[in-house]
Amino acid sequence: MNTVTDDGYLDLFDHDSFASGVPHNTFARLRSEDPLSWTEGDESAKGFWNLTRYADINLANKESQIFTSARGIRIEDQSHEEYMARRTFQETDGAEHAMVRRKVNPNFSSKAMAGFEPLIRELASDIVSKAVAQSEFDVVGAIAKQLPMLMLGRILGVPDEDLEWLVEKGDALIGNTDPEFTDHVVDKMDTSAYRMMPFRSPAGVELYDYAADLLHNRRPVAKDAILDVLLRDEDGLDELAFKNFFCLLVAAGNDTTRYSIAMALNLIAHDSQLLIQLKSGDYWDTCADEFIRLASPTMHFRRTATQDYELHGKTIKEGDKVLLWFVSGSRDEEIFSNPNEAILDRKPNRHLAFGQGGAHVCLGRYLAKLEVQLVLQELAKRVESIEPLEPPSWTRSNFICGVKRLNVRVTPA
Repeated sequence: MNTVTDDGYLDLFDHDSFASGVPHNTFARLRSEDPLSWTEGDESAKGFWNLTRYADINLANKESQIFTSARGIRIEDQSHEEYMARRTFQETDGAEHAMVRRKVNPNFSSKAMAGFEPLIRELASDIVSKAVAQSEFDVVGAIAKQLPMLMLGRILGVPDEDLEWLVEKGDALIGNTDPEFTDHVVDKMDTSAYRMMPFRSPAGVELYDYAADLLHNRRPVAKDAILDVLLRDEDGLDELAFKNFFCLLVAAGNDTTRYSIAMALNLIAHDSQLLIQLKSGDYWDTCADEFIRLASPTMHFRRTATQDYELHGKTIKEGDKVLLWFVSGSRDEEIFSNPNEAILDRKPNRHLAFGQGGAHVCLGRYLAKLEVQLVLQELAKRVESIEPLEPPSWTRSNFICGVKRLNVRVTPA
């Protein structure tokens, strides 16, 4: 993949603009010079507005009556038929959104996640020990990918032997613009045959089939896991809604945490002081949020204007797509001092990663934070140093961005 240089003017519609990492120079220029900018589309999708300042994103994230999720949350244009076939509760607002959230929130609450701490620590300890024993390894594949994958199985209630396959299919869904994750790269070929499937991906067909097996008791589900709770709910999701929610859990429930951990490991590998600080034990209450702020793996969600709206001297027209660039807002110089630095005791740290600040905030944010914290604690116990052997490899996507490969050398403690 070609290296992209961020000159401050990269095209946010082009996935290749993100293939060397988030174009932070471009976002910094937009925050300063053009906080409500317009990006042209092409024959595959119409153009869209970009919100890049923290205050504007925070406002739009709270005003669902003006900026609705109920017409899609990604750049892609969908017919009403496609939207209805593929939507999850994330693509709804108001009472409809709240109804589903009430059903599933107890399983993802901070209290519920705290109950998993001993298990997460046990898994993290085993994962890190095996990785460090190799001396040189891909820290994403060996650590960052492994813990979220295993925890995904515990949360869903599916067998461990299914997890590699589920994560592979989840990667193909959410990484549908990256040729390392799928043969059906959505912006490089005609994917209309899969337009009714999540992310226009053939992996959606396979995940639908797996979900159907769960619905019809052809696959085991652990008692009281989230899938078991949903399947036993007499007033629960219908078959299509269950399939789409299952795809959401598989994809978003793994990738966002993986890339949060991967960003932390990437930063630590490139700045030896961060590991020294972690080993002091003084930063565990705050460091996970700081790494998640800098990762902001789900870079944006789209909204659609339900009415004309004036902002920064421009008019957003009814029906226009508006992108809330969380990854930019979480590095807004007006909110965060030294926003591009990892300041492990940063307080307050009201970042926008995982859609925080709005009704559509990520269900798994407490789990992600706990996984980041505990895996770093286990790493800090076991290594004296960690250094990169080559530059990181990044996802090719303007939706989900993260380090997908980073070979490192570690010195055991």
